[in-house]
Amino acid sequence: MKTTINIIIGILIGVLLAGIIWNTARQPSGDAVPLRPPPTLAPISVHINGSVVSPGVYDLPEGSRVTDAIDAAGGFLPIADSEEINLAALLKDGAQINIETRSYYDAGGGGTDRVNINTANLDELDTLPGIGPSTAQAIIDYRRQFGNFQRTDELTEVSGIGPATYDRIKDLITTGN
Repeated sequence: MKTTINIIIGILIGVLLAGIIWNTARQPSGDAVPLRPPPTLAPISVHINGSVVSPGVYDLPEGSRVTDAIDAAGGFLPIADSEEINLAALLKDGAQINIETRSYYDAGGGGTDRVNINTANLDELDTLPGIGPSTAQAIIDYRRQFGNFQRTDELTEVSGIGPATYDRIKDLITTGN
């Protein structure tokens, strides 16, 4: 009698385990729950002007800082008063950032940070926006062939420097005269 009870209990336990395994292994019924991707943040637009290489309106990710906008605009020009701006400030959509020039440029002074196109070497000329190594070499070659520049606007006579490039650098250069 004891063996019969043990056999019945064993069969019941086996049926119970088979039912649990079958229940967990079968495909779920009903429709799957669609998962949506996390929302993406819309970009913000900021206007940066003044003493940067390429002023304009830029779309940046939300949470960007002033330094990101300056990088997007190509960085500071040498005449920029970069110490008067908070580079860590958070940007908001529609913000305008004006990068001022140092006071001695605004006053029309010939500050010492201007590049003298009559004496500058290739590396110094290469720091000017829109002037790469080959154009810097063209300026040096022109200077050797025709002599020193008397006025800064004579720079447009150098191959590779048009009116647009001259307008970008005219406040950054001097002839030393």
